[in-house]
Amino acid sequence: MKSVGEAMSIARTFKESLQKVIRSLEIDSCGFEPVEAGITEIRDRIKVPSWDRIWYMAHALRLGESIEELHALTKIDPWFLYNMKQIIDMEADIRDAAIESKHTGRQEPITIDMLTAAKEYGFSDKRLAQLRDTDEKTIRDMRKRIGLRAVYKMVDTCAAEFKAYTPYLYSTYEKPFYSVEVQKRGSAEVKDLPAYPLTRLPALVECEANPTDRQKVIILGSGPNRIGQGIEFDYCCVHAVFALRELGYETIMVNCNPETVSTDYDTADRLYFEPLTLEDTLNIIHTEKPVGVIVQFGGQTPLKLAVPLEREGVRILGTSPDSIDRAEDRKRFKEILHKLNLLQAESDTAMSVDEAVDIARKIGYPVMVRPSYVLGGRAMEIVYDEKSLMDYMKRAVTASPEHPVLIDDYLEDAIEVDVDAISDGSNVIVGGIMEHIEEAGIHSGDSACSLPPYSLSPEIVEKIKVQTKALAKELNVIGLMNIQFAVKDNEVYILEVNPRASRTIPYVSKSIGVPLAKMAAKVMVGKTLTELGLTSEKEITHFTVKEAVFPFDRFIGVDTLLGPEMKSTGEVMGIDEDFGMAYAKSQAAAKNAMPLKGTVFISVKDGDKPAITSLASKLVSLGFKIIATRGTAFYLNQLGIKADTVNKVTEGRPHCVDLIKNKEIDFIINTVTGAKAKKDSFSIRESALQYNVTYTTTISGARAAIKAIEVLLTKRLNIKSLQEHHKVRG
Repeated sequence: MKSVGEAMSIARTFKESLQKVIRSLEIDSCGFEPVEAGITEIRDRIKVPSWDRIWYMAHALRLGESIEELHALTKIDPWFLYNMKQIIDMEADIRDAAIESKHTGRQEPITIDMLTAAKEYGFSDKRLAQLRDTDEKTIRDMRKRIGLRAVYKMVDTCAAEFKAYTPYLYSTYEKPFYSVEVQKRGSAEVKDLPAYPLTRLPALVECEANPTDRQKVIILGSGPNRIGQGIEFDYCCVHAVFALRELGYETIMVNCNPETVSTDYDTADRLYFEPLTLEDTLNIIHTEKPVGVIVQFGGQTPLKLAVPLEREGVRILGTSPDSIDRAEDRKRFKEILHKLNLLQAESDTAMSVDEAVDIARKIGYPVMVRPSYVLGGRAMEIVYDEKSLMDYMKRAVTASPEHPVLIDDYLEDAIEVDVDAISDGSNVIVGGIMEHIEEAGIHSGDSACSLPPYSLSPEIVEKIKVQTKALAKELNVIGLMNIQFAVKDNEVYILEVNPRASRTIPYVSKSIGVPLAKMAAKVMVGKTLTELGLTSEKEITHFTVKEAVFPFDRFIGVDTLLGPEMKSTGEVMGIDEDFGMAYAKSQAAAKNAMPLKGTVFISVKDGDKPAITSLASKLVSLGFKIIATRGTAFYLNQLGIKADTVNKVTEGRPHCVDLIKNKEIDFIINTVTGAKAKKDSFSIRESALQYNVTYTTTISGARAAIKAIEVLLTKRLNIKSLQEHHKVRG
């Protein structure tokens, strides 16, 4: 298994359900878009199952491949292939359909008959707009004019044996539903409707939504789990449901992920199992008419709907879409930092390769480069020279005014800090300050971190609190906010501000014993932090360490070296009064348990050699034997630290990988820089993974690991429940 999440759709036909689930995947696909491949390449690709095979199959049908030929190549039941062919055939009909305007006096984008049939087949407004070379709003406006809209059907959780109190709903265009107004042909409100014969109007299809008159709030979920956006956001959504229910609101959850608690039929008062797109969300809002919609608990998926929903007149609860845009728009965000006199690493935006080169020269290498339209740090890299930058620009991105490339000064050897805070618009409370164990530059979702900070000075911690509160007030945050800082040479730099729930909210809430997501939901509907009893930061007497869990053993050939592109698929937490023990617990939970004796293999880049000296010395004092590659061994021996020499893989056998395979190594410390060094040392990290040897790829990670080893050798492991850690001391 290689997937990290899934989506589910419900509809009245397979065709409708298939098209709904495609747009639920969060991969910027709204249907069977064409692929760039000829029929020979397509035939080769579809023989082997892959994540994108379905689009290649659809394009094969588009190019004239027969059902029989496709079945022979894929062994997929012809019934499914026939349904796909019907969708592809309708695409062609839609593209070629004549424009109807004789009754309305306006140039319609598509005929009414064709639009009706397309919606029954599950085509989204966005896909229809692509096929008709127009925009989504034009299609949506036409549907409004003719009164064509989705109805909702109920999934009866009691199978009609008796009244169900926990049914959930899904949309369908099984039969065209025209609103009652369409049939009132003579009314003033609908005088501009097309005067097609009443015989073409079907009987009204029953909508089973039956919305109540109660005050209600819609919460948009996070969609399918994927790297960069996982179950943490579902935690926040579920806590929001609990909180709003306590205040008497009817809660309505919208999500399409079958694995989550938010899509349990008895979590929210009402559940709509629907894709998280603008069209599907607006349909639900039109039906339910809530007091507002919460977008800040579901990660990036609902957040990107905030501005489009507001443009359609929807009330967004909590932090305003404009404040969200001020934090995400680079130019506007720089203006905020300048106004508050806060530091940020030098940065700029490139629209082309030449611009990127000029900007990097001005900033100075190394620089962090990334596209401006990704989640989870995808395609983000640290580049150390112009050749690497040119290679990145050709390989990873296409720079353009629509998709600029962001270039930042990379703060080497800085400590990264994550902060989660909550604000009611007047008061700001810092929920937790997390010091990353890996240095700045490694994605926050992949880095282990400690709460409270284990090495930052009280002065730096206080400075971070002051800056957090200033930013929250300037952005008028109502609800949750996450800020990422970098600390270098006693200066605090702002890396990023997210005025929404972050992936660390569940971890922070468990660490401090305060349900931040529940409180934020109540704040969004008008409660103050004082009313909720949260008037000051929570002081704790223990350490909690969050460690990321990686899927490397599932993906052969993937490098375990961490960087700005997120790779983890989960996380664990260790908790103890001692930082070293909390770290040791987190590593054991992540299947990376610390060795208490044996041989340590060390191979580090030149810049890390001074830092490794004290760590190697500590390992020797703890009874470990050191072996190292030639350069590192020479450096350590010169300083009086005994280290045996072993060959690199490129230097001939026996080499370090042979020792790993022979189970002669118990712990690996391996840091590299530059493309060649990464390539040369890849086999070390691959072998460590294959033979289950504990390893670290950063000096800061090695430092924490050695603290954990030291405490495990000197103290007994003790266990307490989470409730014991948080109970009020009398």
